[in-house]
Amino acid sequence: MRIRYTYRLNNLCCAACAAKIEVAVNKIEGVVSAKVVFMTQRLTFEADEAEFERIEPMIEKAVKRIEPDVKLRRE
Repeated sequence: MRIRYTYRLNNLCCAACAAKIEVAVNKIEGVVSAKVVFMTQRLTFEADEAEFERIEPMIEKAVKRIEPDVKLRRE
């Protein structure tokens, strides 16, 4: 079953980094779709519920690689 997950990206510095994060998360195997909105500092992605435990650390790693000061908080 596909579920939509949302994370707050605290300390996201610019729209360019938001776009890079969106591209990186969309490339993660198991992510159906991902969107980052710089103005709200939110990452929303869709994935199968069974894949979430595997995908979550990969998303955090991708975000930290692009923007090390960002803190992810699941909403």
